[in-house]
Amino acid sequence: MKKYGLVFQILIGLIVGIIVGAVFYGNPAVSTYLKPLGDMFIRLIKMIVVPIVMSTLIVGVAGVGDVKKLGKLGGKTLLYFEVVTTVAIIIGLLVANLVKPGVGVDMSQLAKGDISNYIATTETVKSHSFADTFVNIIPTNIFDAMTRGDMLSIIFFSVIFGLGLSYLGEKGKPALQFFQIVAETMFNVTNMIMKFAPIGVFALIGVTVSKFGVASLIPLGKLAITVYVTMFLFIVLVLGSILRYTGITIFSLMRYLKEELLLAYSTASSETVLPRIMEKMERLGCPKAITSFVIPTGYSFNLDGSTLYQAIAAVFIAQMYGINLSISTQITLVLVLMVTSKGIAGVPGVSFVVLLATLGSVGIPLEGLAFIAGIDRLLDMARTVVNVVGNSVASLVIAKWEGKFEAASANRQLSLKKVA
Repeated sequence: MKKYGLVFQILIGLIVGIIVGAVFYGNPAVSTYLKPLGDMFIRLIKMIVVPIVMSTLIVGVAGVGDVKKLGKLGGKTLLYFEVVTTVAIIIGLLVANLVKPGVGVDMSQLAKGDISNYIATTETVKSHSFADTFVNIIPTNIFDAMTRGDMLSIIFFSVIFGLGLSYLGEKGKPALQFFQIVAETMFNVTNMIMKFAPIGVFALIGVTVSKFGVASLIPLGKLAITVYVTMFLFIVLVLGSILRYTGITIFSLMRYLKEELLLAYSTASSETVLPRIMEKMERLGCPKAITSFVIPTGYSFNLDGSTLYQAIAAVFIAQMYGINLSISTQITLVLVLMVTSKGIAGVPGVSFVVLLATLGSVGIPLEGLAFIAGIDRLLDMARTVVNVVGNSVASLVIAKWEGKFEAASANRQLSLKKVA
């Protein structure tokens, strides 16, 4: 398999996984034997995310060494995230109102999924405010934050540490060199782990298909098609238009990231590609200080695909129950999603948890989520791709905004990748 590229290997893993899952649908042996392989791959990725983010961010910030510049970068980044995610929410509502995927759905034909695992964390999100997000960024114990994978706290500490290191001047160079070596080492470890990606994808997809089967898609087919088409159009029209500001096209970027997008889609996990996305954005010309700050922060504040899906799903459930959402109610829904969707990426099943916390505030029955739980994995795969593309675009746009991105050299890199 060495002579075949990673994209081909992952694609084979995806196809074989679907076939195995479909053939052995309902057989618990698939989960017994394959689930550990999938879990191992995800855990390997999670193992390297924290040291990569910390080391690259510390090196990047220490290289800048200017509080005003970093403050300016942070302000621009958060402004960009808020604008784009709000656009995603509004587009999701518009599409759901136009297409009406929930109208005419016979709930008696739908199987209910188990959403009890998400309910336990819902109260935390309900009490979650925008102010709480910023307060909770500051860790009381950085080692505890690292253990929990609290990315915002890790980013905050890394920025402060990097600034402190920059003030040491010559005395700080040995420490700076240490973190540079750690970053380079972890990227090498990432390349080693990626060799296991096809097996991980095969296992994760096999378990998913064997558990839910293809039949679960039929009653909710209109919802699935609506979500996928909207996600595609959002990438091409919205993110593509934004990316034009940098001088490169969305299709050339997606071709450049084809391995990462296929892996993100197959695993339904943005974390699996975070290290490689950061590395590839640097190759395109984004400074380390920008990629190491914008991309990890985007995993909490710039979940374009997730917010787009949440808006569609909320209206879908209302339509399924025959509830007419007024304009004022939908405006409330936008405002609530703008708050609840920020800063909670570390919560398992984040989109479901956000929806559970949001639906009740606008009078939509929470039980409706149980009806779409069966196909949530398929929808999660699509929204993960949008999240990854969105954060990649964000890093390029912010770099351009800061005057530190050259389209000519980036396009040369993209052309080389295309030829390769």
